[in-house]
Parts: sequence; structure tokens; C-alpha cells
Amino acid sequence: MGKKRVNVVTMGCSKNLVDSEVLLNQLQRGDFEVVHDSSETGFDAVFVNTCGFIHDAKQESIDMILDYVDAKKRGDIGKLYVMGCLSERYQKDLEKEIPEVDRYFGKFDLKAMVDELQVNYYPEYIYERKITTPSHYAYLKIAEGCNRSCAFCAIPMMTGRHKSRTIESLVKEARYLAKKGVKEILLIAQELSYYGIDIYGKNRLPDLIDQISEIEGIEWIRLHYLYPTKFPYEILPVMRENPKVCKYLDMPLQHIANPVLKNMLRHVTREETEALIKRIKEEVPGVILRTTMLVGFPGETEADFEELKQFIIDTKFERLGVFTYSHEENTYAAKKFKDNVPEDVKQARADEIMEIQQQISAELNRQKIGQIYQVIIDRKEDDYYVGRTEFDSPEVDGEVLISSTSELKKGEFYRVKITGAEDYDLFGELV
Repeated sequence: MGKKRVNVVTMGCSKNLVDSEVLLNQLQRGDFEVVHDSSETGFDAVFVNTCGFIHDAKQESIDMILDYVDAKKRGDIGKLYVMGCLSERYQKDLEKEIPEVDRYFGKFDLKAMVDELQVNYYPEYIYERKITTPSHYAYLKIAEGCNRSCAFCAIPMMTGRHKSRTIESLVKEARYLAKKGVKEILLIAQELSYYGIDIYGKNRLPDLIDQISEIEGIEWIRLHYLYPTKFPYEILPVMRENPKVCKYLDMPLQHIANPVLKNMLRHVTREETEALIKRIKEEVPGVILRTTMLVGFPGETEADFEELKQFIIDTKFERLGVFTYSHEENTYAAKKFKDNVPEDVKQARADEIMEIQQQISAELNRQKIGQIYQVIIDRKEDDYYVGRTEFDSPEVDGEVLISSTSELKKGEFYRVKITGAEDYDLFGELV
């Protein structure tokens, strides 16, 4: 008789992906054959790790659950379990609406999930994961939860207050990842700016980065999600002086018009934001900023939107994404404001911003022609090797397409001269 097979399907963000990887490792230790995001059938159990961030993400998670309910009815899979953010927040509703699921788990129910499959739970191996990304990069989740209460965001309702992990536990996990061949560590949390304050009484992000950078094999450390409010300035000298820290900062700004920022409860003004960006660029020469904007927030006027557009044109962010606002139950905005910007206006505003960003990105990319960059190779696709510079995070940013007659190794670094540019991607040749 063969091993029992389990498929874990991950929806949503990289923080969810880490949770899936930890579960996969525990089940593998329990002698299950485990796979991630497989479209095959014939599994003894499937876990759907759900996202509950915004309306579209919730709908995608529900659609995925219903697809697997159908597969279960056809006898294509055995047990069906649901975990993650959506399940954490709406467990009672889901149990009532989709009773065909064998069991719902919250976001932090790892032991209960392992117990459900009747295998031993190994808390001492909680730092080990089955890596599902390409083996040369991995996410390191340094905290759970969020202490901010932005008006539009439901995440604190699902994840609770900010809880930092200890430096010791994170360094141990980073060492484990390095032994597995990981060269690029992406530090993630709902919000890195709070790291350590709850357990050490002060921000310890610089210390954590210094200790991870000493691990043999780790070449790049990338920072995702630092907020502009109470920004930890002590991180800037580390970014400037530590060669392993990518000159890349992911800082979701959401908006720039003061009336909108005030209603969003962002606790920051346009003036403070501009001063922060200026200081970051002065203290870390060559740094690139990734940001996210939210359009169509209740009360956003045409003037507010024009102000946001002009700010984006003037600042020239290297990387920028945009969301349209949706009312999320029980958030401050849903309770206090009418969702009064029509959906077609929201979408038109988002499209307009992305058109502007496309032009900015194309212009900045053209300036890179002739420059030489260190590039890590992610994969081969058709006639090209596909890699990234330190200024590009996997999945979300542009890539470098390298035409090469010699064979390039996945996960290795190469010096590449940029020979051509598209709106988001670059073309290069080996130096």
C-alpha cells in the first residue's frame, strides 16, 4: 500500500505560502506524500489555504473551495479541508454555507490540522518547511498580525495584534533555508516597521538583518512592507552599508491627498510622506521604491485623484501597483462611510494610474540600456533565461530576459549588460 497523498493549495499572499510550507513539512514528516498547488486528482486529502484580504480575493478562495467540493462529490479527492484567513474570519458562515467541507481551520491551527490527519506534530521542527518557490529564494515571515488600524483593512481582524518572532528562531530558520540552497531571503510581515518592539521594547530589524547577512550562502536580503507612519529610520544605514541588503524598499503608501489619508486613518500627511521619500533616497543612493495605491476610497474627489496622479508623475516610482477600494465588513470605513465612488469610476482611475506607471516604467527601463547588473536566474523559458536584478522581487516585478548560447544555471548570479527594454522587462546579454 502506497503513502497517503495530500495536496495543499495556497491562495493569497506570500505569508500564506509560508504557512502552507510549514504544514507540508509536518505532514511529510508524518509519512504523507505531499504536493503543493497540484491540479491532479486522486488525493486522500486537500487543504485550501484561503485569502480574506479584499472582495476579489475572498471570491477567488470561495470559488476554489467550491471547485474542490465538486471534485469530492465526483470521488476525485477524499477529504476536503479549508484553512487560512477567510476561514479564520468567517468560519461559522462557511460551515453553514458550504457544509460539504470536512473541517474548517483558522489561520493558527497547525497542530489541529496535523492531528486531524492522525500524524505526530513536531513543534521542534516548526522552523523547517517544504520550499515551494524555486529553491534559490524563500520568504521568511518575521511576525504575525498588525497593530495598525487603517480604515479600509480587515487584516488585523484575521491575524490579531502584531507578534514578532525572536531573532534566534528567525536566524535558525534562515540557516535551515541556506542549507537547502536558498540565496535570496525575502523578509515579510504585515508590517516590518514594528519588528521587535513588542518583545524587545525597540525596533530590532537592523539587528535581525545583520545576523541573517552573516549566514553563509545568503546573498540577497529583501524587505517587503515598511509603512510610512513611524518609519524605522535606523534601517537606512543598514541598507546603504550592508552589501547583502537589496536596495529595494516595498512601502505601500495608498494615497497622497491629505483628506483621503486622514479618512483612511493612515496617520501620515502628504508633507511627511514627501520628506520621508526624500530622506530615503538621500540616505540610500540608488534605492528603488515599490508602492501600492488605493483608488476609489469613500469621498475621494476628482481633485484628490488628480493630486495622486500628479504625485505619481512627479515621484516616478520604479514599481507601483494599484487596488480599487471595496467595503470590507466591520472595518472602520465600512461602518463610517458610504461607498460612494461608482465602480466604473474606481476602475477608470486604476486604469489611468497604471497607464501613467507603464510610461514611467518604460522611461526608467530605457535609461538602463548599456548598464551592467548582477542578475539571479529564476528559470528558462523558450529561448530565454529569465532572471532578476536586486531591484526586482519575484512574481510582482519586472524580469531580465537573457539570450545565451551557453547554459546558465538556475539560482546562480551572472553579470548582465542590458541591451533592450520594454515597459516592464529588460533584455540583456552575459558580460
